[in-house]
Amino acid sequence: MQTKQIHRRGQILVSRIGKCHCGYPIFFRNHLCLHCGRALGYDPEKAAILSLDAGDNEGEWRKAGQPDGGEVYRRCANFSEAPQCNWLLSKADSQYNTLCRCCRLNRMIPDLSYVSNVERWHKVEQAKRRLVSSLIALGLPVASRITEDTQSGLAFDMLADVEPMPVTTGHHNGIITINLNEADDVAREAMRFELHEPYRTVLGHVRHESGHYYWSRLLENSAWHEQFRALFGDERQDYVSALQRYYIEGPDPTWEDNCVSAYASAHPWEDWAETWAHYLHMLDTMDTAMGSGIGSKRAGLMKDPFDTDVLYILEGEAQTDEEFLAFFNAWAGLTSVLNEFSLGMGQPDFYPFVLSKRSITKLHFVHRFLKASVSEGAHMPSAVYTNLQACV
Repeated sequence: MQTKQIHRRGQILVSRIGKCHCGYPIFFRNHLCLHCGRALGYDPEKAAILSLDAGDNEGEWRKAGQPDGGEVYRRCANFSEAPQCNWLLSKADSQYNTLCRCCRLNRMIPDLSYVSNVERWHKVEQAKRRLVSSLIALGLPVASRITEDTQSGLAFDMLADVEPMPVTTGHHNGIITINLNEADDVAREAMRFELHEPYRTVLGHVRHESGHYYWSRLLENSAWHEQFRALFGDERQDYVSALQRYYIEGPDPTWEDNCVSAYASAHPWEDWAETWAHYLHMLDTMDTAMGSGIGSKRAGLMKDPFDTDVLYILEGEAQTDEEFLAFFNAWAGLTSVLNEFSLGMGQPDFYPFVLSKRSITKLHFVHRFLKASVSEGAHMPSAVYTNLQACV
C-alpha cells in the first residue's frame, strides 16, 4: 500500500498552529503575538487560535479584521490567575459563566498560598487544556460535573500532598484527581526511574485518566463492551489485586507482544486507558504535523507500512480500513523522524515505544469505537469525526 499524504487543508482536528492577522505564526498556548503584540485567544468551538481586536465594550473581543457584527468573545476569568488560560467564551456563554469550558471542569484547586503550588497548577492546566481541546474537537461529551451535568459530567481535582495522606492520581466516578507532584520535574523523573517507565508526563496522565472516564461513560454496557472483553480482557477481575501483583511481581512477561506499555498489562482497565492515551498522543502529534506541513512521506522512512493484519476486524466485515492504516503508517513514519530529531539534541526518544501488531489492533479498536460513538451518539456530531480522515 502506498503511503498517502497526511496533510490536507481544512481537516485538522485542532488548529494548534495558525497565523496572526499580521501574518506571524501563532500557537495553541499563546496569548499574545510576539511580532505585533496583538491579543490572541483559543476558541474551543472552532478549535483554533485566533488573533483578536478589542470589541465595543470593556472586556469584549472580536476576531481580528472582522467587520462590526462579528462574533463577540470574552476571556476566561483564569486568564489573569495562575492558570493563565487563553481560552475564550462566546458572548452568549459568558452571560452564564466566567470560566471557559476547560477551567469550569475544576472541582478542587490547590492551596495557592504555597508558591510551589502556583507554578505546578499552571503546568497541569496547560496539559489539561491540550487534552480538553482534543476531546471537544472529537465531539466527545465534555460537561462540568459541578455546573452542567452532575450525574455524568467530568471534573478535576488538582491537589498537593498533605501529610500524612498522599494524593493518588486516578479516576473515580467522573472525578479525575491529579497529584501536583506530577508537575514537579524532579519528583516526576524520580518516580519514572523508580517505576522503570520510558515516558511519564502530566499530559500523559490526564489523557490516561480521561480514558477511564470515557470507558465508564460510553463503553461500559454498550454494544462494544463484550468486544472490549474479547480483546483487552475481562475487567471484572479484581482490580486492586491486579495492581498489587503488578507492583510486586512486575508486568506480564508477554506485555511487549500484547500491550502499548508494561503498565497496560496490569489490568484490562489499564490496558484500555493506556491505549486510549496513546491514541490521543497520535492525534495531537499528527495535528501538529499537518498544521506545520510536515509529513513522514517526505522523510522517506515508510519502507514497510503496516497492512490489514493489524486491524480489528469482525467476522463478515470488510477486511480493510484505509483511513486508519494511512493514519497509523503516517504516524509511524513521523515518529521515526522525530526520534532522530530528539536524539540529535541529546534527548531521549520522542516516542520511546515499539508497538506490536496486537497493540496496534487495540489502537484500531479505540479508533473504531470513537468513530462509532461519534456517528451514533446523540451527543456527538458525526461531522466532527471526518477530521480524522485528514491523513488519507
